[in-house]
Amino acid sequence: MIGFHHTHFRPKRRLTLLATTLLHAAFVCLASSSSSLLAFSFILPTPTTRTEVVSAASLSPAPAFYSAHNKNNNNIGTYSSIKSTKLQTKGNDDDDNDDTMSDESNTIQISNIQSQTLEDLVEYASSFSAANGLQVEVPGSDTQKKSYITAPISLLPQAYPLSEFQRATTLAAPFNELVDRIGKDGEFLKETLRDVRGVDEYTGKLLDLYEEIYLGENKGMEWGKHARTADRLGILRSDYMLHQSTNSNEKGEYSLKQVELNTIASSFAGLASTVANLHGFLTRRKEGELANFLGENERAVMGDVRVGSAGSDQQGGSDVDQLERGVPESPAMVRIPSGIAVAHDRYRERFIDTSDKSTHPVVLFVVQPNETNTVDQRLLEFALWKHHRIPVVRMSLAEIHAKVILDEDSGRLTLDGGSGDVTQEVSVVYFRAGYAPTDYPSGYDTTTNGSGIEWLARERLERGVAAKCPSMGYHLAGTKKVQQELARAGVVERFFPPSEGDEAARIRTAFAGLYSLGADANDEDMAAVKEVLFKDGRSQYVLKPQREGGGYNYYGDDLAAKLKQNCTVTTDGKSDDDEADVELSPTLSEFILMERLFPPQQRAILLRNGQVEGTGMTISELGCFGTIVASGEGHVIHNQYAGFLLRTKFSGVDEGGVASGFATLSSPYLC
Repeated sequence: MIGFHHTHFRPKRRLTLLATTLLHAAFVCLASSSSSLLAFSFILPTPTTRTEVVSAASLSPAPAFYSAHNKNNNNIGTYSSIKSTKLQTKGNDDDDNDDTMSDESNTIQISNIQSQTLEDLVEYASSFSAANGLQVEVPGSDTQKKSYITAPISLLPQAYPLSEFQRATTLAAPFNELVDRIGKDGEFLKETLRDVRGVDEYTGKLLDLYEEIYLGENKGMEWGKHARTADRLGILRSDYMLHQSTNSNEKGEYSLKQVELNTIASSFAGLASTVANLHGFLTRRKEGELANFLGENERAVMGDVRVGSAGSDQQGGSDVDQLERGVPESPAMVRIPSGIAVAHDRYRERFIDTSDKSTHPVVLFVVQPNETNTVDQRLLEFALWKHHRIPVVRMSLAEIHAKVILDEDSGRLTLDGGSGDVTQEVSVVYFRAGYAPTDYPSGYDTTTNGSGIEWLARERLERGVAAKCPSMGYHLAGTKKVQQELARAGVVERFFPPSEGDEAARIRTAFAGLYSLGADANDEDMAAVKEVLFKDGRSQYVLKPQREGGGYNYYGDDLAAKLKQNCTVTTDGKSDDDEADVELSPTLSEFILMERLFPPQQRAILLRNGQVEGTGMTISELGCFGTIVASGEGHVIHNQYAGFLLRTKFSGVDEGGVASGFATLSSPYLC
């Protein structure tokens, strides 16, 4: 997912450094540019996070952490157990509203929530998680006896403006169609990614395969004839942050800005739906007891005059109807399976004889070996069967290389080793792996025996007539470089001309500042670079590579150092830095520079393995799912908004993926 952006953390807020460190290391990363979880190693924040250290001598020592490799959306990393601290809360009459840890009693105090209420909430959350599958698999579990623990979650939802939430949901369909149109535009993809392919071997390989299969380059048009007639399925997720720019209006309202658009392995739809159900239950069951806690967060986002019945302050009432307030239900576990079912049913109609009882079409889930985010994936699998009676088969790329057969004449993909006379034929390929170089461990050389088998499997699947989710074009449309290029004047209009109404303008309202660091960098791009190099603008930008998952971005001093190492500055006696000549190294072509976003801070209580692990000020990122099915001829068959997720992390941490160990799953409380 693309990472969260750093915001200012009020020094007044106190949270033990140890508790914060353990929490950040343990929590799993949610979502990314496309959306599956990447394998990862836990990253411990340095002691420079903006927290006030309180003595914690009585805490148990930090444990050894598991290491996993996940994307922000597919696998969820987990951790070893930690002795939990005793919690205390501060009542509504307490003058000090800060959450603290007491040196003597080894407790955390949470303002606006009574002790018994907190105990009830934690017990409800733990029980609800066990009863509804809000869990992740423990890494290293015996394959014959798997173990599960409660997924990293926020105990309560975060306040979110209803108007901006609705705006995010209505943007899903336009962004879906934008991805489809980009994926079909080979010349645009080739031109946009021209510099990237020279410095990023992974993206270059994807582009090579796209050109060979869909554009007929190198191997001729016959090579990709089946792929070009196949349907395209997109399960996309657009991630947003609320942002208050320096030139915002006097009301100081927050507006929605896109962090990234994930086109492959967009994950956590299942677990996020369950979190929303949990939060809906808790906020209704304990409505009166949570009024002050929820009201404080609502004021942080909406301002005092807009607080309604959710908080204790009734100044001015609320402009949101009472029935619309609270945690919405996510339709993800209905609409995402429905999107897959549309592609599956079309395959049956086009390629399978209704009288043929020996061929059973299946949906193929492409997963990582030793996957730990299995529950999120299984929820989707079970929903497919419950609502549509569609079976799922799970295989890694290496297993696909060994067991999936492509019929060159018909383009059909079948599974080797079926039972009896039954043939399992793949109708839909759904990638929850394949989004990062680490998913191709045998390398890029496909000419040597035993090497490049994952790429050979990916190529085989792509060349088949089954619907791909995503197709190679959709995958490339989700790269950071394409995202940056779309922000240039007139580029979105290439795909949505004025004759189609105001879709391009609607899409543009969600863009943050995005700047090229390649050979195509213009004056506006270079002005942003110079702001970092010469005007201490390092806190206003994020440096992003073409990668999915958390932990890859550069912030602050690291960002400035990275640019300085890869820029040649020539002043020629010029006293004004703006007039200096700056030459960008070609190695920067794989990066883009993005405006840093500053969302509102809210109080949150974060849970690990069903126990409170920390509390403090946090920021959140909203993800909106969308599904689209398009024919090989270019007709859009299905296109709709398909649910949401919210990820929450402590505000002193730059990155923000659940799978990479930075964030927790939460949900929006609309106000």
